[in-house]
Amino acid sequence: MGYVFLFLVGFGMAVTGGVTMIAYMNFLPAGLSWIDYFVFVAGRVECYFLPVGVSLMLITLQRYPK
Repeated sequence: MGYVFLFLVGFGMAVTGGVTMIAYMNFLPAGLSWIDYFVFVAGRVECYFLPVGVSLMLITLQRYPK
């Protein structure tokens, strides 16, 4: 049950981070370049949820008892 909970927490974090990064892509039509976008995203804490969530899901899947 703990593995399922950790997987779902990781999934929720990955979705939150991914949606946030997609939402911030709305700044591109406003005149930001891709480099400015990546610098902006690197400074936002909520965008780090995507790699943390994916990592948590992968770790949970690797350690899930067979």
